[in-house]
Amino acid sequence: MDFFHIILAVLPFSVFCLLLIFRRSTSLFKISLITLITTVLIAVIFWQSPFSIISFSLSKGFFIALDILFIIFGAILFLEILKKNKITESLAFHLNNFSPDLRIQVIMLAWFFEGFLEGIAGFGTPSIIVAPLLIALGLSPLKAIVISLLGNSTSVPFGAVGTPIRIGFAGINLDLLSIGSSAAIYNFVGLLVPVFMLWVLLSSNSKRLSLFFQGLPFAIWSGIAFVVPSFLASLFGIEFPSIIGAIIGILLIIITSHFGLFTPKEIYNNLSTTAEKKINLLPLKKTIFPYALFIVLLIIAKIFLSGLKISVPFISYSINLFNPGFILLITGTIIAIYSKINWQNFKYTLRLAANKSIEPFLVVAAMSAVVQIMNNSANFNLNLLSITQTISEIFSTRLLPILAPFIGALGSFITGSATVSNIMFGPSIYSSSLSLGFNPIKILSLLLVGAGAGNMIAIADVLAAKTVAGGNDSLRKIIFSILPYCLIYLVLVALFGIFF
Repeated sequence: MDFFHIILAVLPFSVFCLLLIFRRSTSLFKISLITLITTVLIAVIFWQSPFSIISFSLSKGFFIALDILFIIFGAILFLEILKKNKITESLAFHLNNFSPDLRIQVIMLAWFFEGFLEGIAGFGTPSIIVAPLLIALGLSPLKAIVISLLGNSTSVPFGAVGTPIRIGFAGINLDLLSIGSSAAIYNFVGLLVPVFMLWVLLSSNSKRLSLFFQGLPFAIWSGIAFVVPSFLASLFGIEFPSIIGAIIGILLIIITSHFGLFTPKEIYNNLSTTAEKKINLLPLKKTIFPYALFIVLLIIAKIFLSGLKISVPFISYSINLFNPGFILLITGTIIAIYSKINWQNFKYTLRLAANKSIEPFLVVAAMSAVVQIMNNSANFNLNLLSITQTISEIFSTRLLPILAPFIGALGSFITGSATVSNIMFGPSIYSSSLSLGFNPIKILSLLLVGAGAGNMIAIADVLAAKTVAGGNDSLRKIIFSILPYCLIYLVLVALFGIFF
C-alpha cells in the first residue's frame, strides 16, 4: 500500500480529533457530520467506491445506531421514573447505612456493580445506570460521568457474557478460551481503576492527598478482589469472568469491611447527603426493587432473546431482540404503573426521553456510517485494501505488542464497542502477528484488553452517560478528563505485553 493512501486512510480520524480538540464551539454532531462527509469523499474519489457501497454503509450505520437509541431512550425513561419516586435519593441514604464513607460507596457502585452489569449486558448499560446513582450520592455530574466511565473498562473484555471474544474474534481460527485467559492476565492492570476513581472523587478536596492515601488500601484491595476471581473464572470459560469477579469481589469486600480490614479509619462523606432528611424516603426493599427487577428481566431476556434477531433486508444486518434499552423501558413502565404515575407525567417523561436521545443517536449514526464505509471500501479491481485494512497495515511492525492495546482502544473510541473494535482490527492484526512471528493469542489478547480500556472514552458511551447524567460539561471536557487514566492503563498493558 502506497504512502498516499495511508495518509488518506487516517485523514477521517485526524479530522475528527483535530475538530474535537481545537473547535470548541462546534457541536459533536457537526464534527461527526464533517468526518462522515470527509470519509465519503475519500472513498468515492480515491477508492472509487460505488454509490451502492456508500448507501449500504450509511443504511447499516443508521441501524447500528438504533441499538444505542433504544438504550439511551430506555435509560432516560427508567431514571426519570426513579427520580419521580425518590428511589435514587433513597438508595443513597441506604448506601450510607452500609458504609458512611463516600469512597467506599463510590467504589462499590462504579467498580463492582458496573462490573456485574457489564458482565450481563454490556452495550454501555453500566455507566448510564451508575452515573445518576453517583450524583445521588452528592457527586457533580462531571465526576459522576468520569468515574462511571472509568468503571466500564476492566470488565469489558468479558462483557455481555463474553461477546467481545465470542463474536469479536468469531472468524479467527484460534482457541477462544486461550485468548480469554491470556486477556485476563493483562487485565490485572485493571486493579488500578478503583485507585483512579478515588483520585477523581477527591479532586476538589483541600485534603485530597491525606484522604487519598487513607482510602488507597481499600481501592487496591477492591481491584484485587475483582481481577483475581475474574482471572480464575477465565480458565474455565469466556462467558462469566466479569460476572463472577463482581459477585465474589463484593462478597470479599463485605466480609473484610465487617472486620474493618482495608477500610479507611477516618470517615469521609458528603454532608449534603448524610444530613438529608429521612422524610418521604423509601424503605430498602422498595428502593432496590426497580434495580432487582431490571437485573432479573435482563437475565431472562439474555437467556431467551439473545439468539433471536430481526433481519434487515438488503444490508446484511440483524437487530438483536436482546437490547438492554428494551428491558429498561419495560422496567420503567412497570415501576410507573406500580407507583401510579399519572398518564400526563408518563407522557412528559416519554417526550423528555425522546428529545434527549436524538442528538446522541445522530452522532452515533454518523460515526457508525464512517466505520462501515471504511470497512466496505475495498476495491479489488484497483488492488486496494479497505480503508480499515490500510490503517492496519501501519501497525505491521515489530512494535505490534506495544501498539496492539492502542489499536483496540482506537477501535472502541470510534465505534463505542470492544466487540466491533475486534471485528474491525482482529483479522488484520492476527495476520500481521503471524507474518511477524508473534504469538497471535498474545497479540489479540492485548488488542482485546486495549479495547476494554478504550471503552472509557468511547464516544457512544460518553454521550450516553452525559445524556442521562445531565450537567453542562462538554463532551471534550469529559473525554480529556478521562484520557490521562486511559493512557496510563494502555501504557501499562503495553509494557506488560512486552515482558509477558
